[in-house]
Amino acid sequence: MYTEREQAQQAAAYIKQRVGSAGVSMPDTAIVLGSGLGFLTDRMELGVRIPYEEISGFPISTVESHAGELCIGELAGKAVFAFSGRFHYYEGYDFRTVTFYVRVLHCLGVRTLILTNAAGGMNPDFKPGDLMLISDHIKLCADSPERGTADPFFGPRFFDMTETYTPRLRQLVKETASTLSLPIHEGVYCFMGGPQFETPAEIRALRLLGGDAVGMSTVPEAIVAARCGMQILGISCITNMAAGMIAGTHISDEEVTEVAGNASGRFSALVCAVLERMGNRSAV
Repeated sequence: MYTEREQAQQAAAYIKQRVGSAGVSMPDTAIVLGSGLGFLTDRMELGVRIPYEEISGFPISTVESHAGELCIGELAGKAVFAFSGRFHYYEGYDFRTVTFYVRVLHCLGVRTLILTNAAGGMNPDFKPGDLMLISDHIKLCADSPERGTADPFFGPRFFDMTETYTPRLRQLVKETASTLSLPIHEGVYCFMGGPQFETPAEIRALRLLGGDAVGMSTVPEAIVAARCGMQILGISCITNMAAGMIAGTHISDEEVTEVAGNASGRFSALVCAVLERMGNRSAV
C-alpha cells in the first residue's frame, strides 16, 4: 500500500511525463479556477490538457460548471498549472482527498498557489460581480486536511497560519487593480461545508465574527499549501449576496454561474495582469 507521499509523487511523475512530452516549461505557479471561472483557460497558450481521471489519486469533479481537467501552458507569458475545476467536501470527499492535488503540486515544485472561487457577499458594501482579495479566512469546521499522519516531507505538523495569504502578493494585486482602474475589495472569506447555501442566521453569525464573503472551497487547499510553505493568493468573485442580505431574494447555483460569467472580463484582466507582473518580478 502506497503512502500519501508516494501517491503524490506517482501523480507528479505522470504530470511531469506529460509536460515533457508536450515540450512545455515546468511551471512553479498554479491557479485553481472556481465555479464559473474556468473560461480563463481559453486565454492560455496550451501545451497539454489532462482530465483529472487520468491522474492517479485524483478524485472526479462532479460539479457541472467545472470542466475537471488540468491545463498546462502559458498565461500572460507565464507558465502555469491551471485547474479548471476543483474538488469539494460537499461532493462526499474527505478533506485529505479534496486537497490531494496540493500535495502533488508540492512534489512538482510549485511555489505559488492562486486560489479563486465564487462566493456570497456578506459585506453590505459588496454587490454581485465585485471581486474580493482574500486577506484571511474563518473555518469553523473542526476537521482539518492535516489531521492524521504527519509526513515531514509536506512540512511541520504544527504550522503557522498568521499570514496565510501572502502580504506581498496581496499588495501586488492591489497595485495591479489600481493600474487597471479596477475596483477590488479586500476581506475575510468564511468556509462552510455545503452543499446547501447558508441560512440567514448563519450569515448574521459569520458577519458578527468579521466575515465579508462566504463559500464552500479554498480554505482546505490554503491550509495544505500553507503547511507546504507555498505563497498563497486568494481572489473571490462575489456572485450573489448571501442569505438574508437582501429581503425576499433566494440563491441558486444558476445565478452563481451566470454572475461569474458576467464578471469574466474583469476577472481575466486582473489575473492575467498579475501573472504578467509576477513573471517580471523574480522576488515574488
